[in-house]
Amino acid sequence: MVWVPSGVFVMGANNNQADKDEYPKHTVSVDGFWMDITEVTNEMFEKFVKKTGYITTAEQKPDWEELKKQLPPGTPKPDDDLLVAGSLIFVTPKQTDESLGYIDWWAWQPGTSWKHPHGPTSNLKGKEKFPVVQVSWYDAQAYCKWAGKRLPTEAEWEWAARGNIKEAIYPWGNEPVNEGKQKANSWQGKFPFINTKNDGYAFAAPVGSFPANGYGLYDMAGNVWEWCSDKYHYTYYSMIGKSIAKNPSGPTKALDPDEPYAAKRVIRGGSFLCNDSYCSGYRVSRRMKSSEDSGLEHLGFRCVKN
Repeated sequence: MVWVPSGVFVMGANNNQADKDEYPKHTVSVDGFWMDITEVTNEMFEKFVKKTGYITTAEQKPDWEELKKQLPPGTPKPDDDLLVAGSLIFVTPKQTDESLGYIDWWAWQPGTSWKHPHGPTSNLKGKEKFPVVQVSWYDAQAYCKWAGKRLPTEAEWEWAARGNIKEAIYPWGNEPVNEGKQKANSWQGKFPFINTKNDGYAFAAPVGSFPANGYGLYDMAGNVWEWCSDKYHYTYYSMIGKSIAKNPSGPTKALDPDEPYAAKRVIRGGSFLCNDSYCSGYRVSRRMKSSEDSGLEHLGFRCVKN
C-alpha cells in the first residue's frame, strides 16, 4: 500500500466527454489513507479463498427471490435451467451495426467465475499477477474484511487517481490516451469490433504493466473497473450542496434511471474495453455503476485502509 495524503479538490466533470452524472463539479475534502498499489490479483484472492473457504456470487445458483427485487414488478420467473451459476463475458459482435448496445457484447456464460474468467474452459494458469475479475461487490467486501481493509469511497478513489496533479483529465495528466507512450490498458481501434492491441493486450494485463501515477498507484486508468463503497445515484452530485463536502460517502439510496429497481454501486477507473468513442472510462472523473451482485470480465477492485 502507499499513503495518499489528505487534500481538497474539485470533483467531477473535467472535459467535454463528461456525462450528466459527473455534474455539477463540487469541492471535496478527504482525509489521508492507505491504498493498494495495484488491483487485487488472482493470487491474492486465491489466498483469501483458501484461508476462508469463501464461495463467490458467480459460483452460486441465483436466488430468484433476490433477483426479482431488481426487476420490474410482474417479471416472469425464468426457466430453472437458466438459473445456474455463471457470469458475464465479453464477446465481439459479429455484425457491425452502429446501433448496437452493451447487451450485444456481453454474454451470460454458465460456469464463469473468478477461477474461469472468460468462460468455463478458461483458467488462471500464468495469470497469477492479473487482476481478479468476475467478483461481485459482496465478494470485494468479503475480501476487504478478511484483509483488515475496506473499499474506497468514490471521493477517495478520484482523489487518489488524480495523483497530485491539479484538475487533470487522466491520472498521468492531460495528454490523450492514444498519444505518446502507452499509458493504460484500453481499447485501441473501433469499439467493439476491432481492437488493434497497440498496448499489447486484448483483455486484462498483469497489474503494474503501465506507469504509476503521482502517488505510485498503478492502473488507476484502464485494465479493469474497480468497485467503490458508495451507492450509485445519478443525481448525487446535485445533492451535496455548495459547501465543501468532508469525506463524502455517497447517497443513502441508490438510483439508476435505466434500471430503477437494481441496487447499484459506483465503479471507477475504466477497463481494457474503454475507448473514447464509447465510455472514456480512464478519465479520473468518469462514473459508472453496476448491480451489487454482478460479476464482469472487466471488473475488479483494490482496497484502502485508514
